[in-house]
Amino acid sequence: MIYFNAFVLGGLICLIGQLILDNTKLTPGHITSLFTVAGAFLSFLGIYPKLINWGGAGATMMISNFGNLLYQGGYEGFHNEEIIGIASGLLSKVSVAITMAIVFAFVFAIIFKPKD
Repeated sequence: MIYFNAFVLGGLICLIGQLILDNTKLTPGHITSLFTVAGAFLSFLGIYPKLINWGGAGATMMISNFGNLLYQGGYEGFHNEEIIGIASGLLSKVSVAITMAIVFAFVFAIIFKPKD
């Protein structure tokens, strides 16, 4: 059942993104930023962790999870080290995601040719 939940949740998030892309003049960069902010806001409301529990990878593999990680890291850092901890909390939670994005982008740039 977890595979089905992940498929449904991931599909719904992609559907929302596609509907926004098709029916507005927003670019993919705008939608990425919108989903990141929406993930942080849903995490603030306590909804995104429930989505992760229900949908698993359907929620954690989306860009909205990046906003969730930013919020969670800042929140934990603030409670551990107050104001200074916000920055260190943000970096500790998202450093793996940023590093892997850079590594994968580098590897794919080596393997594939860009279109002319």
